[in-house]
Amino acid sequence: MRFLRSALLSCLALLATVLAKSSSGDKVLVLLDPSLDKANYSIFFNGLEKRGYDLTFRAPKDASPAVAAYDVPNYAHVILFTPDTKCTSPTNPHPSHARLTRTVAYASDITPQSLVGLLSENTNLLITLSPKQTPLTSLATEFSLIPPPPGTPLVSHHPKREEPATLVPVDVAPSPMLAKGTAPVWFSGAPHALGNSPYLVPILRAPATSFAADSTDDSDAAVIVDAADKAGEGLWAGSQLGLVTGFQTFKNSRVIFAGSVDLFSDAYARKPLPDGIPSGNAQFVRDVAAWVFQENMVLRIDRTAHHRVNETEPPEMYTINDQIVYTAYISAYNPRTSSWKPYDGLTDLQLEFTMLDPHVRTALPPVAGEPGKYEVQFRAPDRHGVFKFVIGWRRKGYSFLHTSTTVPVVPPRHDEYPRFLSAAWPYYAGAISTSVGFFVFSALWLAGDVKGERKNLKNTKSE
Repeated sequence: MRFLRSALLSCLALLATVLAKSSSGDKVLVLLDPSLDKANYSIFFNGLEKRGYDLTFRAPKDASPAVAAYDVPNYAHVILFTPDTKCTSPTNPHPSHARLTRTVAYASDITPQSLVGLLSENTNLLITLSPKQTPLTSLATEFSLIPPPPGTPLVSHHPKREEPATLVPVDVAPSPMLAKGTAPVWFSGAPHALGNSPYLVPILRAPATSFAADSTDDSDAAVIVDAADKAGEGLWAGSQLGLVTGFQTFKNSRVIFAGSVDLFSDAYARKPLPDGIPSGNAQFVRDVAAWVFQENMVLRIDRTAHHRVNETEPPEMYTINDQIVYTAYISAYNPRTSSWKPYDGLTDLQLEFTMLDPHVRTALPPVAGEPGKYEVQFRAPDRHGVFKFVIGWRRKGYSFLHTSTTVPVVPPRHDEYPRFLSAAWPYYAGAISTSVGFFVFSALWLAGDVKGERKNLKNTKSE
């Protein structure tokens, strides 16, 4: 009975994952700071619920519901709207000084280490930051983001507007993960510089006329100009700064670092831009959530196959110089139908046939008329050993595609070598001519000896 119950629960969990809007599940845990009102973010949260997500709200210091149980995540996605929450620790951990301890703002299951562990278990994270120094700010540095000094929000005096300089309209650059023609968005918060990690996915950058400063007036403009001339480390300005940045791990789990929780608020979604048109905040945060929750730009390799030309089954081993056919089947997740569809939109897919180093690197093009099928034919190298078919496709924003298949390549058997080689005809001719010459010389030599003996015999008789 217990086994049947366990099997039923497993089937229900699998069915929930299959029917989810996201390719990785629909259960979302929202950590909401007590200073924030849930009603002020109703457009964002209601939009997630309408798309089929199951939201569970919890205060950062609450221990229940737990993020994970026995190192297994209970949620497919975690949203941290805790820009000002600090994770404090006891001032003196000794039991005799327990009265000197302070209240911990985060529960024990929410630490930078546990959040990184969630990513390793394919749980996606949406994290909001602020100009204040918090544990999440320190976590961002582990993902190759460089925050400015505490208390330095983004400031811009352009374009001219009635709003304060820290409330900045930001243009949205075209991106495959965002809807085309998204209007500028309102932003008020902390920027960050981008490191050199290839896993970073820039989504929203600061305007060229903006900078990070602890004052909104122009009294320190000379200092900023001087820092620009000297290329000082204290300069945080221009479009090199990021406002919303994604990070995708090698396991394809995703995390978003947004420099402002107000970016998701109803007030910014309803606030018109300086030129009077509606802001793009609502559409922008919807697209950002769709990407981090793995609705969009999600690819996978369904299966691969390989065989010799004019065969259909993979052999136990290949022989050098064999003609090999390699096939890969790729699909993309469709959030509208919550299903996987064959995808043939990759034009830069490559296949490597490697043994330590690639011996063959060739394009793996899609097959016309067969969606999702990619195929190539190539000749095995003239070298035996243990080789691998390797596909390693990495593009910013898209799921990483990686697969590896090991096959041996052996030299021909003793009865598989060709009997005659066209390139060896000079050697064949030399051997044949030498043999013919030997027989001719032997025949002439022997014939000459017989003739000489007959002549000597005649001379003897005549005497």
